[in-house]
Amino acid sequence: MYSTDNDKQEVKTFKQTSNDPYNRHHYKLILSNGREIVFEDYMEVQAAWLQTANQFLSHIEVLDIKEKTKGFK
Repeated sequence: MYSTDNDKQEVKTFKQTSNDPYNRHHYKLILSNGREIVFEDYMEVQAAWLQTANQFLSHIEVLDIKEKTKGFK
């Protein structure tokens, strides 16, 4: 927050720059038994995490998506 001359506080807010889906990552859900499940969408991995009993959860890894190259190699 930033102060102004009359002691009111101004709040800067984030403005969305694009409506396109953010898809630069995939997500790997790691279960406590070693099983791994890869998700392409954050909301899907989040739902799976919340629907799985805590004793079966280990962690989530964020995976970079390898960009597809255009043209000749």
